[in-house]
Amino acid sequence: MSRVYLYHQQCTQIWSSLRASSSPLSLSTSSLSSPSLPLSFSPPWLSLSLNHCAKRSRGGVDMGTTELGPSDLRHVESMSHTPSGAGKINKLNAVILGESLASEENDLVMPSPGFSQSALISSQEQYEKMYKKSVEDPAGFWSEIASEFYWEEKWNPNEVCKENIDVTNGRVNIEWFKGAKTNICYNAVDRNISAGNGDKVAIYWEGNEPGQDGQLTFAQLLDQVCQLANYLKQVGVKKGDAVIIYLPMLMELPIAMLACARIGAVHSVVFAGFSAESLAQRIIDCKPKIVITCNAVRRGPKVIFLKDIVDSALTESAKNNVSVDICLTYENPSAMKREETKWQDGRDVWWQDVVPNFPTKCDIEWVDAEDPLFLLYTSGSTGKPKGVLHTTGGYMIYTATTFKYAFDYKPSDIYWCTADCGWITGHSYVTYGPLVNGASVLVFEGAPNYPDAGRCWDIVDKYKVTIFYTAPTLVRSLMREGDEFVKRYSRKSLRVLGSVGEPINPSAWRWFFNVVGDSRCPISDTWWQTETGGFMILPIPGAWPQKPGSATFPFFGVQPAIVDEKGKEIEGECSGYLCIKKSWPGAFRTLYGDHERYETTYFKPFAGYYFTGDGCSRDKDGYYWLTGRVDDVINVSGHRIGTAEVESALVSHPQCAEAAVVGVEHEVKGQGIYAFVTLVEGVPYSEELRKSLILTVRNQIGAFAAPDKIHWAPGLPKTRSGKIMRRILRKIASRQLNELGDTSTLADPGVVDQLIALADC
Repeated sequence: MSRVYLYHQQCTQIWSSLRASSSPLSLSTSSLSSPSLPLSFSPPWLSLSLNHCAKRSRGGVDMGTTELGPSDLRHVESMSHTPSGAGKINKLNAVILGESLASEENDLVMPSPGFSQSALISSQEQYEKMYKKSVEDPAGFWSEIASEFYWEEKWNPNEVCKENIDVTNGRVNIEWFKGAKTNICYNAVDRNISAGNGDKVAIYWEGNEPGQDGQLTFAQLLDQVCQLANYLKQVGVKKGDAVIIYLPMLMELPIAMLACARIGAVHSVVFAGFSAESLAQRIIDCKPKIVITCNAVRRGPKVIFLKDIVDSALTESAKNNVSVDICLTYENPSAMKREETKWQDGRDVWWQDVVPNFPTKCDIEWVDAEDPLFLLYTSGSTGKPKGVLHTTGGYMIYTATTFKYAFDYKPSDIYWCTADCGWITGHSYVTYGPLVNGASVLVFEGAPNYPDAGRCWDIVDKYKVTIFYTAPTLVRSLMREGDEFVKRYSRKSLRVLGSVGEPINPSAWRWFFNVVGDSRCPISDTWWQTETGGFMILPIPGAWPQKPGSATFPFFGVQPAIVDEKGKEIEGECSGYLCIKKSWPGAFRTLYGDHERYETTYFKPFAGYYFTGDGCSRDKDGYYWLTGRVDDVINVSGHRIGTAEVESALVSHPQCAEAAVVGVEHEVKGQGIYAFVTLVEGVPYSEELRKSLILTVRNQIGAFAAPDKIHWAPGLPKTRSGKIMRRILRKIASRQLNELGDTSTLADPGVVDQLIALADC
């Protein structure tokens, strides 16, 4: 299998020379080869080396002297080596950050020399050295990082990690730093104050309406965390007790998470968009001592009555013999007046009436590294939510470290992740990862398209946001609205962009890069899961050339493996099931109350591996490409087709803004491909366009992947966090309209009726 070598350091020197030159530079391309480079590298992916530079061209290669100017050096010719040393020329298009637009003709987006020089990880050589240590000596690697945090008691250096992830060898078990004592709240707040950052802003808050805002310094945050922690202790919440948090994106949400962590309670944040039935399921499962909510929230023009949902959930849980004695309710006057809130005396308590009365000092509960930190429920294939359990020490280290390197974090950064704390992204990369690093975090209550599609960029300019982390769904949604809403704002403060939640298709990646980031901000396109706790595969900004849509390479300590249906690991360029070979500190430890399901779901499919449930491809250069959930793979006449692959092809059509693909039964092919397509604003539906979309898929993937049905979609059913509810799309596609289930969590439930009305168009 061939390997492409691009010598990053030499490439950087060439870029610098070109920028320093006021006249075209004459380079002998043959002199740029690097014969001393190794012909193979373990781990088996890219070891970058520049061998040839030529004018950007799709034609032949000039192997002699080529005259290049600063705008000309765009085409990179790389020598692919085989293990025997035989080589051939393999063309790779490249674009440099800040120099040119990424287009479909560009295979690589190179980090700019200026960014790389100041980056925490500035080269592929540095990454390779750190990665090698992390997999060869994980105990030493993670112990060194862990030493940067505060521990009341240290770990046994001979027992940093204990694991068994092979079900054939007995019970699955993962432990990191067991026996050590720490507290994540102390590390996220107190430690930053001790370092002299008490007056630094910890949380900026932007309300639903423009002009509504607030902020807390680390010192102020500590005061409010301690007050709530003292209240929780007074009402009987102890170490190990569960606390349900059902709050919108107010500052009180991370405050509540940190207060629970401070006293060793186990928080379970439930996204404040879930129905009463969904909330009741979680209450029944974890049996909390208290539920924390607010009376209502305004999201965009819509008011959501959260307290009513909680009331219904508590009534339902009581029918199942799970009673909650206290419902602590935050008054949110911008959404609902106190006197209009339904109330149950003896159970319901106003936050503002009790919490501010408690002392601003609260002793730390030092907990074992393997003591539970939080429960987070995720959807299960059986319909019963799975309570993913994360513990304290390893999770703290892993989220802090991934945040630091994934976004090239600097103390001066203003960081904004658009995720809700009801999801794992909000836990790891709104609250814990950033605050443990001492970052200033932006928390946004509202909707990203309210009052118009320029709201995100208005916020970026207002707070001088430097790191912006969001979901591909939001990128595509804003892309659909056009460039004007973006370009009316400066966005000059941005320096790193990020993507999370699903594979980002290349056309959306390019728009994000070219339009939002002005072709100068690297995109940290992260792959990870609720179960992994933190980033697993990502392009570390500054270290690697990027391929639009690729998750790139594994994070430190992560050993990905692509296996076939029999569990045999596949080397080199391939496609298959993505697994992980060894544990990592941020891994979840069990499913709450159901360890058997934990083993069956994640470790039995391929013995000796953690099975991610995702399909994945690795290209000839070693880059990883996520193809979507395995259960989102459609089997058409024996061809296994990832829904993400078809969606990406559809969205590459200039008149398609967004697409979602599901499988439906087909009497001949077994399964057929059913595509819901949202068009660019103003583009009318037509039979000609329908044929053009199908042809696009045929041309990019093959005739076997051509959609059997194009269903026009004014919008797609999404949760308020932007997740597409494919379950609903499958029911609509198969005409099982009486089985649509709960649609209360959708941002716009009316979309479902629109899709049903257009089913036969």
